[in-house]
Amino acid sequence: MTRSAPSPPGARLAAVLRELKDRTGLSLAQLADATTFSKSSWQRYLNGGSLPPRSAVVELCRLAGEPADHPLALLDIARTDRTSHDPEPATTEPPVPPVPPGSLAGEGTGSPPETAPPATAPTDTTASGTAPTAPAPTHRASAPHRRTTLLTALASLLALTLALGALVLLHLPPPHRDQARPAPTPAASTTGPLCRHRSCQGKDPLTTRCGAGPETLAEHETATGAWIQIRYNPVCGASWARMWGAALGDRVEFRAGGTDGTVHGARVTNRTEADTYVHTLMSVVDLRTSLQACFVPAAGGPKECFGAVAGVTTAATAL
Repeated sequence: MTRSAPSPPGARLAAVLRELKDRTGLSLAQLADATTFSKSSWQRYLNGGSLPPRSAVVELCRLAGEPADHPLALLDIARTDRTSHDPEPATTEPPVPPVPPGSLAGEGTGSPPETAPPATAPTDTTASGTAPTAPAPTHRASAPHRRTTLLTALASLLALTLALGALVLLHLPPPHRDQARPAPTPAASTTGPLCRHRSCQGKDPLTTRCGAGPETLAEHETATGAWIQIRYNPVCGASWARMWGAALGDRVEFRAGGTDGTVHGARVTNRTEADTYVHTLMSVVDLRTSLQACFVPAAGGPKECFGAVAGVTTAATAL
């Protein structure tokens, strides 16, 4: 059931989904074309009107180039909260079974139903040879008979109405459900990267769609528990770094091409970024270009750096 206002877990999930949608750079119509869900469905999911299915969250994360673990965890929390606050379903009384018409005969009249008088046996003739005259049969009053007939007709009408109602309910069409549409084949101009090689230098990997389906060349867990990955998209010919699980003020730096390369950095500036991700801008790279990512903790302490090579997926190498 759609709620007038989302629960706190549902509102938090909707905020994360909106941020992921913004990172894709897609409009609602383009998002519907690139996924198996309609524009109206995405509008409800993004404003907290209803909780999305897990497949919708996975598809949105894929387009945003982000892992789905964190949004799926928020979805599970929101579903648990909704279940714990849903009222018990109201019970309905069973329908009154129709009364057989025959059982109402004589009810409320105060007298049993009318029966035929018993037949009289022939009697002996009198001395004069003539049979005695049989008494005339007595008839009950007509008013109780009319009342019984009326009650029988009403009972028959009630039974017919109940039968017709059950027949109509059995043939009603099922309620309409918002079903996912079959996945269309998106055009390259709609979902493909918006830059290539040199044109990607210094640009955001999400707004350029280079963050959709990149390779993770290396990752590193810091001493504070934050995680940093070096990402690479061969179609865009560009690489960047991203960080999650960090604290406010933590910073990640990325450099391509050795000490002469440009350094791109990103800092955690608010709680939303701490709960999700931050990423650097992109650097244009060629195959075998050396890459380096560094973690600078806000609380102080040594800088943690590790490296990778463009086009080669390896374990993180501490530098």
